[in-house]
Amino acid sequence: MKTRCIIVDDEPLARDVVRAHLSNFEDIEIAAECENALEAGKILREKQIDLMFMDIEMPKISGFDFLNDLSSPPKVIIITAYRNYALKGYEFDVVDYLLKPVSFDRFYKAVNKYFKLRQNESDLDLRSEGENKEEYLYLNEDKTIHKIFLSEIQYIESFREYIKVHTAERTVMTKIPISKIEERLKDFGFVRVHKSYIVAASKITAFNAGSVFIGKLELPIGRTYKDATIEVLKYDSNLL
Repeated sequence: MKTRCIIVDDEPLARDVVRAHLSNFEDIEIAAECENALEAGKILREKQIDLMFMDIEMPKISGFDFLNDLSSPPKVIIITAYRNYALKGYEFDVVDYLLKPVSFDRFYKAVNKYFKLRQNESDLDLRSEGENKEEYLYLNEDKTIHKIFLSEIQYIESFREYIKVHTAERTVMTKIPISKIEERLKDFGFVRVHKSYIVAASKITAFNAGSVFIGKLELPIGRTYKDATIEVLKYDSNLL
């Protein structure tokens, strides 16, 4: 199945360059080209899109404001003339950050990075075994595959496009955005308490208005994640 992508840029010449580069990839098809985020939003509501090539400085709505409003964005490769947005870009788990003008060599590396990331994420399919059908997943760290039962996981930590999965016995680091594993684990007793942390609710031993604790380990609760955290803990937030 081909990767379906959209190009979002208000500059026609910039869209031409991306379209020309993409013509070299038989496994990618362009579903739409958009001049701004409003057009892109309409496409994302109507079609299944896997990858988005997007500028940052656009009329009406900036690229980052657009991403911030998307609940389930596709993978994103940013293409911009502004170097100073790079760090902010990775806060949104972007695949890569390219500076205009983009050579085909650099473009190829970014697309290849997307395909490698997609392959890594395929390992997040949950499996189960035993009489109790206990769920587990496989994580790839330095070409070694680790089998981790969900019941082992205490918390998950984000490092840009990487995550570090912590159990009582070991730590495994792999190249998967935290948003992707959050999506996989949300129905299995895990809660995102901060932009950088997902915690197994059953492992939380104490909490207050600003933190959760796993034994002596203290992890912060982000402001935007407080309500979801309190809901999972089944506690009256008015008492905090």
